[in-house]
Amino acid sequence: MNPVAGFGREAIVVLEFVATMAFALSGVIGALRKRMDIVGICACGFLAAFGGGTLRDVLLDRRPFFWVEHQTVLLGVLAISILGATLVSRRRLEHGQRWLQAPDAIGLGLFCATGTHLSYLMDQPPIVAVMMGVITGTFGGVLRDLVCNEVPELFSDHRPYALCAAAGAVIYVIAAGLGAEAGSAIALCAVVTTGLRALALRFEVRLPPVGR
Repeated sequence: MNPVAGFGREAIVVLEFVATMAFALSGVIGALRKRMDIVGICACGFLAAFGGGTLRDVLLDRRPFFWVEHQTVLLGVLAISILGATLVSRRRLEHGQRWLQAPDAIGLGLFCATGTHLSYLMDQPPIVAVMMGVITGTFGGVLRDLVCNEVPELFSDHRPYALCAAAGAVIYVIAAGLGAEAGSAIALCAVVTTGLRALALRFEVRLPPVGR
């Protein structure tokens, strides 16, 4: 039996719920910065929250989608969107990029961990599991930025983002391959991913530009 299969389904649901709420908040903040109305805020929150996990499930042919199976998560995203539109002062979002970074980094780490774990459980090759972890962790942010009419941060700010997720996913695969328990492998992946992203932001680490 694969040692990572022992991680409870309920625990995965909890982790995906927390990651979903974190990314939903990042979507709401992004929409508020663009002065969207309530419909735009809800749409941006939804896409940020569910975009990566839905694409992962499509590629892995997993059904039902997380947000279809657990409809209370939809209500949570809707609640965050409405509360954000009602309670967050636009003046506080003058430095909105900084507000966006914390929930985005947390969601990146948790989604990368659950995406890699679910792929590994389906006996996908390690490289595919790593790719699914990266996609799960990053694609929601790409959709958020596109809806906000911005070049996705993933492609434009030169600070490691997908590379942080890839590093965390690789750590998961290595830990699982060495027989680590699922909880430990998932925790390592989430901590490494979020930690590397936080360090990149804190110390302004940037990837070298390509071309001249």
